[in-house]
Amino acid sequence: MRILLIALLGGLLPAGVLFAQDTTTPTPTSDGSTLKDGRKVAGMCRTCHGLDGKARIPIAPHIGGEPVDYLITQLQAFKNGDREHEMMTVVARGLSDDQINNVSLWFNHFDVMATLPMGKTEDNAPELCVGCHGVNGISELDDAPNLAGETNIYIETQLKAFANGKRTHEIMTPIAEDLSVKEMQEAADWYSNIAIKITDPNGS
Repeated sequence: MRILLIALLGGLLPAGVLFAQDTTTPTPTSDGSTLKDGRKVAGMCRTCHGLDGKARIPIAPHIGGEPVDYLITQLQAFKNGDREHEMMTVVARGLSDDQINNVSLWFNHFDVMATLPMGKTEDNAPELCVGCHGVNGISELDDAPNLAGETNIYIETQLKAFANGKRTHEIMTPIAEDLSVKEMQEAADWYSNIAIKITDPNGS
């Protein structure tokens, strides 16, 4: 058992909120073989997310450099029906657990560099977000996603999904339900204006 700060994609969680999570399933580790296998699976993802995890369409998230635990959790949620999406549900249900682990390791192995926009400082960051998603949108936790460079429409869509029940999470749902539309927009604006660069440290 370990104690983690947890927020799913698009989340806003005050620093200092603790949640206990059982981690009996160890995080898979990568080597040359798993990355090679993960790259093959990632070929199915490239139209929307790119082979490097940098999204090619506004409604898809960047997933290059995301925490591996987060990626696995989301793919498993699509696979078992806890989370639904017309395309992702179909893709995930066709993947084995090993394929999910390997493709998650593939996208996780990328490095992400985030740069705040000109004229902005850390003091401008949305206070409720930084404990999990970082000032610059790079996740501070294994179970929280990066938000740097995501589009406004993607972040707002996820927050509204938590607020209206299309997505449910014991922490994110009540937080999103209490946010005004303006607060959602402000959080989305902050992270969407951060520039990102995704690179492959292995030159794969």
